[in-house]
Amino acid sequence: MNEELISFPCDFPIKVLGRSDAEFHALVVGLVEPLVGALPAERVTSRASRDGNFVALTLHLRVESRAQLDDVYRILSGHEQVLMVL
Repeated sequence: MNEELISFPCDFPIKVLGRSDAEFHALVVGLVEPLVGALPAERVTSRASRDGNFVALTLHLRVESRAQLDDVYRILSGHEQVLMVL
């Protein structure tokens, strides 16, 4: 049985965790935009850890297919500066 739990196209939030770095935001957006198109600033939220050592970015993406979503996870989780993708 091949039932999808997600109906595509859809808006899909992805959380990306990394070390707090001035370039982390631009890095993550730069990795994702070739796969999903332009990502306006209002579609990305940021939250620093209590001690400020880490940052969590939430990307509110519009995805068209399961393959596209898998590609986004693959490119993000494969980058050395990304600690976790949820």
